Amino acid sequence: MRSKLVGAVIAGLALVVGSATAASAEDTIVTVTVTAPDGLAITVPATANIGAGVPGSTVSGQLGAVTVSDQRAALNASWNTTVIATDLTTGGGTPAETIPNINILHWSGTATSTTGNGTFTPGQETPAEAEIINVPRTAFSLSGGNGVNSATWNPTIVVNIPSTAIAGTYTGTVTHSVL
Repeated sequence: MRSKLVGAVIAGLALVVGSATAASAEDTIVTVTVTAPDGLAITVPATANIGAGVPGSTVSGQLGAVTVSDQRAALNASWNTTVIATDLTTGGGTPAETIPNINILHWSGTATSTTGNGTFTPGQETPAEAEIINVPRTAFSLSGGNGVNSATWNPTIVVNIPSTAIAGTYTGTVTHSVL
């Protein structure tokens, strides 16, 4: 009788063990795509009047808010902005009616606001670091960031008016670019 009882218990265990190994599992692979909506962009003021001065003087004023918006959502986010100026001219643009771009300086100052992470670096943080912008100069940069980010600053433009300049309203272009 004992051997029949042991056999029945073993058979019962075999059923229990057998039913536990019959279970199965399946995996589902989930995919989410993160898109970069707008890329890398820069916005600048449409116009700026930095003041008035007499021949031989210096005029300076702030350009207005310059903003870089980086929506690329990059793993290694970095960008660099440059600034360059054209000659300023009035009237017919003769030598007496031209302020050469070698007389135009720029200093970016510190950021007025930033978002995201990384190292935001002004090209010229103080007036003592102002640079002539007859060739492209660094205005602001970001390194070591990731994801989306932005920076805004308000650069100062300095114009040394030649002593030979004639009276008039001088206009030219200051161009900011971001890469």
